[in-house]
Amino acid sequence: MSKTLIRGAKVLGGEPQDVLIDGDVIAEVGTGLSAEGAEVVEAGGKVLLPGLVDLHTHLREPGREDSETVLTGTRAAASGGYTSVFAMANTFPVADTAGVVEQVWRLGQESGYCDVQPIGAVTVGLEGAKLAELGAMHESAAGVTVFSDDGKCVHDAVIMRRALEYVKAFGGVVAQHAQEPRLTEGAQMNEGVVSAELGLGGWPAVAEESIIARDVLLAEHVGSRVHICHLSTAGSVEIVRWAKSRGIDVTAEVTPHHLLLTDELVRSYDPVYKVNPPLRTERDVHALREALADGTIDIVATDHAPHPHEDKDCEWAAAAMGMVGLETALSVVQETMVDTGLLDWAGVADRMSFKPARIGRATGHGRPVSAGEPANLTLVDTAYRGRVDPAGFASRSRNTPYEGRELPGRVTHTWLRGKATLVDGKLT
Repeated sequence: MSKTLIRGAKVLGGEPQDVLIDGDVIAEVGTGLSAEGAEVVEAGGKVLLPGLVDLHTHLREPGREDSETVLTGTRAAASGGYTSVFAMANTFPVADTAGVVEQVWRLGQESGYCDVQPIGAVTVGLEGAKLAELGAMHESAAGVTVFSDDGKCVHDAVIMRRALEYVKAFGGVVAQHAQEPRLTEGAQMNEGVVSAELGLGGWPAVAEESIIARDVLLAEHVGSRVHICHLSTAGSVEIVRWAKSRGIDVTAEVTPHHLLLTDELVRSYDPVYKVNPPLRTERDVHALREALADGTIDIVATDHAPHPHEDKDCEWAAAAMGMVGLETALSVVQETMVDTGLLDWAGVADRMSFKPARIGRATGHGRPVSAGEPANLTLVDTAYRGRVDPAGFASRSRNTPYEGRELPGRVTHTWLRGKATLVDGKLT
């Protein structure tokens, strides 16, 4: 079994330490560790984190391999410091049966770059009318624990209640895409001053907030877990904060782009900024940052949504919604949360590894950087600053809103169970 000594890394941003990897586990953490028989990675000044976990990734396979595949998506994940991702169910065919989720799970195993945990659909075909095979997907080899119709809202309250009751039996969670469909018909961007000036259909905050309010009450009623996908408004923050104060078992995520970008960017009419939920106001951005810092929002999730060139390089109304995010997420979090003093690196590890692993029950991930733990790790050069060049992305798609933007931080190494998947910024 191979050995690797990571020398002088700031573990979770703390004092420099050495970390010895032996095979697939962390053998020792301390200072002045022997490098005998080990490959040495000089990590002076860099921050060592547990491998990141993304609870919200679109890998597109099966069915939209022109956008992404499990292989290219997991390579992108490794480039961004992730060792585990949860793959959303809106594939073609939809991941609403044991057979499809097992296919995605096995493709993840074959890729070798990142563990892939499929998310099962809540309803058949994401149509919102009939519950999918939740139990069969959980009992499959994929062991599905998270269920979501993401891309669509489970808008029927009765169906949502039944799903919450069903997954409660095996400790699962329903991850809701909070969007009241009747309130967003024809919507193109956030409803507000900018949408009025541009003449684009508005997407009101209440479309998100009303569903969250309903679902936290349903979760309280049945005693089940609910997770809120890509929370984006200040009002949503207040509802989740209220629900948690009542002891309701709710968790929530925010995307990196909602922590940084605002609806003012839509004035360019560049479809790269078209996303679901839409970019909101500066006030919302500040509320989201504060909520992530104080724990009201539990985690950062990328909502990595790759699209081929032709689906984005068109007029605004016809463009697909979504942005790629796996390879820039940590940099955006450093920019918005660490460099602003809202979070330290231990807080980043909590929001991007420990908590998402716990919510999704990602076995072996989100573990402390200590002896005996699986060697799922990422090393970050936090002093680096550079411009984002999507030409160098591992993802098959290039629809990033950060092209040409200067961002801090760069993942230099990623280890999946002791195997280096990224070395000096290059995939192995």
